[in-house]
Amino acid sequence: MSGPVLVIELAEAVPHSAIQRLREFLVRSSARFEEKRVGEYDLHIRAESLGITDTAGVDGHRPILVSLMGPGIGDEAVFEAEHADEVDQEPLIGFTPTHAVDVIAFCNSPVDHAVTARLTAAIMDVIGGVANAELREDQVPIVAGLPGIVATTNDPGPAAYGSAEFLREWSERPGFRLLK
Repeated sequence: MSGPVLVIELAEAVPHSAIQRLREFLVRSSARFEEKRVGEYDLHIRAESLGITDTAGVDGHRPILVSLMGPGIGDEAVFEAEHADEVDQEPLIGFTPTHAVDVIAFCNSPVDHAVTARLTAAIMDVIGGVANAELREDQVPIVAGLPGIVATTNDPGPAAYGSAEFLREWSERPGFRLLK
């Protein structure tokens, strides 16, 4: 079963020194760490390392894939395919993404949604960028007033762009869920 996904949009390639800091953070936060290639990590993130103490009875080691992509790193074709249907993001976030990081959970319990949001925020603390979160229609008014919102859009579907602070604040809301 697949779980939630968040994307970090980036204005430029991530410097190697930032990738190294990201790798070090992921190693410290993981019960299991496998580097598939530079910038792509298969992990079992420890929920408590992200400040999540209530795992609702599921194992606190959550399976996640973190994948940096774009020209010169990762799968350029996947980056291009994922961004082909996007609206012009420059008026929304101030730049046209050249690279991105996908944060993909492999399970779909409520704790996986919280881990995905908090891990994405922590990655943004290291490498920067703007989170791109797809929304359900009923979530639009919930996120609209949160700190760290950069922009929202309804084309092609509801989405919010925001900072790490936005993801942390949203993940604290009752009933928080990401879309797949």
